Amino acid sequence: MYGLIGKFIAQDGKRDDLISALVTASSALPGCLSYIVARDPSDANTLWVTEVWDSQESHVASLKLPAVQAVIAEVRPWIGGIERVATTEPIGGHGLVGARRLQ
Repeated sequence: MYGLIGKFIAQDGKRDDLISALVTASSALPGCLSYIVARDPSDANTLWVTEVWDSQESHVASLKLPAVQAVIAEVRPWIGGIERVATTEPIGGHGLVGARRLQ
């Protein structure tokens, strides 16, 4: 599996619009096992996105989908910055569909 943790900084007053667009767009991504969008309680413009994919290839392929490209174009003006905080190798856990069983 392939995981990402990202930090998004929204333009002033656009965080909730950005959250809505990301949550809606993530509902049907092939190979996406988990896509969690969360508000940062200490910063009104920051949100965190935690993603789990069946593979890095699925993630890369998703970025080329016309629907994803359309959402990226829509939200680009609302984003002040994006930082990839970490690339991870998910192992399993509660709520993760398709997780490997620890042995």
